Amino acid sequence: MTVSKKKTKALQGVPDIRRYFYKNEVPLYFISATNFNLLGADEWIKGFKFITYIECFDGLHPNVFSPVTEMPHDEFESIEDINNYLLQHPEVQAYLKLRAHGGETGKAMFLMFDEKTEELAKKLGLEVMFPSAEMRTSMDNKVNTNRIAEKAGVPCVPYVLTQVKDYKHLNKVAKELGKDLVIQTPFGDSGHTTFFISNKEEFAKYEEEIVKEKEVKVMKRINCKGSAVEACVTRHGTIVAPLMTELVGFKELTPYKGGWCGNEIYPDAFTPELRKKAREYTQLFGDQLRKEGYKGYFELDFLIDQDTGEMYLGELNPRVTGASSITNHAVFALADAPLFVFHILEWMDVDYKLNVNTINTRWAQQENVDSWCQLIIKHTEDTIEHVSAAPRSGIYRMFDNGHIQFDRMDTHRRAVESEQEAFFLRITRQGDYLYEGADMGILVTRGRMMTDQFELTPRAKAWIAAIRAQYASQVIEDKREQPHLIGSLTK
Repeated sequence: MTVSKKKTKALQGVPDIRRYFYKNEVPLYFISATNFNLLGADEWIKGFKFITYIECFDGLHPNVFSPVTEMPHDEFESIEDINNYLLQHPEVQAYLKLRAHGGETGKAMFLMFDEKTEELAKKLGLEVMFPSAEMRTSMDNKVNTNRIAEKAGVPCVPYVLTQVKDYKHLNKVAKELGKDLVIQTPFGDSGHTTFFISNKEEFAKYEEEIVKEKEVKVMKRINCKGSAVEACVTRHGTIVAPLMTELVGFKELTPYKGGWCGNEIYPDAFTPELRKKAREYTQLFGDQLRKEGYKGYFELDFLIDQDTGEMYLGELNPRVTGASSITNHAVFALADAPLFVFHILEWMDVDYKLNVNTINTRWAQQENVDSWCQLIIKHTEDTIEHVSAAPRSGIYRMFDNGHIQFDRMDTHRRAVESEQEAFFLRITRQGDYLYEGADMGILVTRGRMMTDQFELTPRAKAWIAAIRAQYASQVIEDKREQPHLIGSLTK
């Protein structure tokens, strides 16, 4: 006789979804270099743990596990390499086995992963809570992003997708775009492969990186300001978070002219028309992603032309991002549930009902947005330095004279009470190395750090200088002593 499985009643809306995760028994993980991108997820989901290579909290975070022993490994070239190292580490494997429930190892999210990560996870019985690496790589390609946008009906800055052989060839293929151009290679790291070119000399600086690609995106250069929006493709539609401003290219924060270096969110950051347009474009894009077979978390960068007021798609990140900690701790998310909850829900064996339009309408209301800013502080000098002292993660207080002091330990930004306080997440530790573009840490505080003219405020500059002053390091001149270096760990 066949015994039928009892059908589980579908979850009915946000209250049921929240209760479901508070009672969760499936081991869930975020595995990455740090736990920055999903800070606070452990407070929403029972049994959620972080497995990280870098221990940002000196062992004081109750839900962060980092292997103690350094296992021999090849030099890391990427975050994917770090994740693959973690999945092969005996201490991590023992930790996963210890926490297995009902014969199930659990499910995991990664900031970045590849086919090898998928193989290693499968071997451990760990389900990856994202579409395949092959699909993500295809969609993360900045050239392919424009093709998806075309199908979705989302406008892009005037562009051509082409191979570029030399400067003469560039002028020929981009004739309709003018002489002032922006070129992006298919894959890049926080602005590292975005090139601003208006003459032969500027092209020559980046020629090697550009001509080696089979296809690049060549855009007309516009007088724009950056913005970002995060969203989640679900079976019931695309949930869209409010539009955020982006900090890009500030020399105090990043060595890259087009480099992302932070975000702001506040109620009147954009006109109602721009906010509405961003929501509509994001829903169109999300609906197209679903047609392409994608589900879950994604982020779009939008460029707002300061001369015409037009909004254009900049790029797609098919994953959680460096902006996720801002999105998932804002008032609108705390009142309902963070985007990562809806993402994970798509990978849980449960049916649910959700009115996406109601959520999007509620999240669009200005009273459901509070004011926060995060700064991604990178090493901006073209040097390699050994760090002899580094600040702790936690809450810092700034005095009237611009100096700061560690005030108390905490694990995320919600503990910040005023604009005189900030949460600092340390990435570069004592004993590590600083190199051009290396993430030193992330500073998060209430209020704004940019003016209406998109310039850093005096308060922002004071905080940046004060955090940098907490580090002590020595330049390594002998190239034989210099370590191998990888890119950004925050993305």
